[in-house]
Amino acid sequence: MIRSCAGAWTLFRALLAFDGRRFLPWIAIVTALSASSSLVYPWIFSTEKDRMGLSSAVGSNPALSLIFGTAGDLTTVDGFAVWRGLALGGFLAALGAIVTVTATTRGQEDSGQAELLASGVLGRAARLLAPLALAWIGSLLLGLIAGAVTALCGADGGVSMLLGGTFTASGWLFSSLAAVCAQIASDAHIANDLAVGVLAVLFLARGVLETLDTPEWTLWANPLAWISQTEPGESNTWWPLLAALGLALVLVGIACAAHGRRDFGQGMISPRGGPATGRIRGPWGLIWRIHRGTVLVWVLLFLVLGVVFGYLSTSVQDLVGGNSGVSTILAAGATTQEDITRSFVKTILTLVGIIAAVPGIQMITRLRAEELAFRVEPLLATPLSRVRLFLAPVGLALILSAFLTALAGGIIVSIAVGSGTGLERGDSILQVLLTIPAVWAVTMVAALVIGNRPEVVPAAWLGVLISFGLTLLGPTFKLDDWALGFSPFWHVPEVGGGEASYTGVLVVAIIAAALGALGTLGFRRRPIS
Repeated sequence: MIRSCAGAWTLFRALLAFDGRRFLPWIAIVTALSASSSLVYPWIFSTEKDRMGLSSAVGSNPALSLIFGTAGDLTTVDGFAVWRGLALGGFLAALGAIVTVTATTRGQEDSGQAELLASGVLGRAARLLAPLALAWIGSLLLGLIAGAVTALCGADGGVSMLLGGTFTASGWLFSSLAAVCAQIASDAHIANDLAVGVLAVLFLARGVLETLDTPEWTLWANPLAWISQTEPGESNTWWPLLAALGLALVLVGIACAAHGRRDFGQGMISPRGGPATGRIRGPWGLIWRIHRGTVLVWVLLFLVLGVVFGYLSTSVQDLVGGNSGVSTILAAGATTQEDITRSFVKTILTLVGIIAAVPGIQMITRLRAEELAFRVEPLLATPLSRVRLFLAPVGLALILSAFLTALAGGIIVSIAVGSGTGLERGDSILQVLLTIPAVWAVTMVAALVIGNRPEVVPAAWLGVLISFGLTLLGPTFKLDDWALGFSPFWHVPEVGGGEASYTGVLVVAIIAAALGALGTLGFRRRPIS
């Protein structure tokens, strides 16, 4: 066993130097989500009436439990911070841990780096334990930083640290699950999709079980529900985190056992062979073959999102009511019932659009991974031009992001209009279509980065981070228009509330086209790594 772990410390230090920055964005996002809740609560819900209205509205709306979990005492800063951060923050921490582990385990095997390292004095188990140590330490730092900053922003210190502990436990649990998936899947891409799919299923299952008020034993069948049983701010129970830690250690043991038995560069489940005859028709056929499994997963996810958000739109009147704080967050401060519903649907479509940009960015950044794995140069040695090769993932990213936005948006509109909310079907469909250029603008930031400065791949996600932050926090902090204008979704007009101006969305579409053109030009001229 000791010989199998030889070189683990040296490999860990190398991973820390080269891949340690992978966790920094996740630490920043989760900390901002948790700390901002404590910071804005006294400002937005300044009166007892607003706080009681929030508690009543959230408690009577089961759709919110699917996203944020069951609410506790929302009349306090601690209760609001826990409700807004516990489930969603844990999900983001788990997502960051999954990405880190799959990239530093199977990702290195796929690129050939692991084989080069294995030729030196490096034990077989070290190649798995070092990436796991990186993810576990990153999750620990995430929990400590998020808890400390949340406490400094006004929440109770004990509650904040327990909340941070739930983030750490989520990261440990799903980094271990990602290690198991890395042994099952045939490559890093499939391993990542498998682990994220399990996370999404457990996340939605937790929300459904809590919403339906099922027997308590059903919650213990879901590891994510274990973490919510800590109940920060109420019972402040720490021991469920030990259960999550125990399961994480069991998963590590399973991953180590499988890692020691599988063939290097292969998964426990072998990939299906290609057709005996025929060929892939051009770069579009190649990109589709690579990403078709991912496309199916995202389509299923957006079907669920459309139903959840559509149901939420039917009860927005009860949710917002006369509560100015909730109206500020969910309905852009609208006052009349019709304006509230219309503004709420626009806000929901913005969130759908931001999420729809994620798979598109993944497809574009995957080109960089293929480049580093030396699979791009052989393609360019054929008559295939650089422009055609670059436009294939970019084009599929644009098509997929637009389709997902239209899919979820169409379901939301159908449910909202059919439930007698007062929305006009034509105006609502137009609202969905006007959201698509903003989605494209966010997606084309990735094309600009990969085409010109691929060494700074994290910058490809700037559009998502900026849009998400300004959408959720901009109205609550009452930012000026010039600041909100950095989000392309801010320029999408609200259809049906009067005479809408389409100049802003036209400018956004032009900017999206310009970003794509600059990315294509840069990829045509820059060296291929």
